[in-house]
Amino acid sequence: MTESIPRAAMPLPPTAALPRRRLLCSLGVGVLAGVAGRSVSAAPGEAGDGPIVQPRDPEPEAFLARAFALRQRALELGDQPYGAVVVRAGRIIGESVSRVVIDFDPTGHAELSALRDAGRRERSASLSGAVLYSSSRPCPMCEAAAYWAGIAEMIHGRDGRSAGAPRLCG
Repeated sequence: MTESIPRAAMPLPPTAALPRRRLLCSLGVGVLAGVAGRSVSAAPGEAGDGPIVQPRDPEPEAFLARAFALRQRALELGDQPYGAVVVRAGRIIGESVSRVVIDFDPTGHAELSALRDAGRRERSASLSGAVLYSSSRPCPMCEAAAYWAGIAEMIHGRDGRSAGAPRLCG
């Protein structure tokens, strides 16, 4: 019979001493590789295979408004207050609410879920040249995913602040 070691007495892995952003970047590739092929079920009326309603005027303000409408929908569904859309050539190609709580998925951030939705709809892992609009600044995990997807620019917040092109760990 094996003796269990109390969690507090377990030695920390070497990465535990790294700053949070660096740790997330070092783990990011593995995390993203592990979830990239997984399909995420959509809540009724949320990111999925149905048609995306396009804004009348394909302007940045309209895309931000859609991200904030998805943020509100996430709250209505009982999830965290985040929403995101992926836009290429003036058209929304993917969108999502935060899915962390409703899917029991720590990687179900709105931005990551919107990238997954866009990839499924475009039938490609490359979203080269697309813009990611989100209700708040993407976290390091979402920024890494945007980088690997080829996102050209990330725009966030009510004022439409540009976070520039996604970068890895820097």
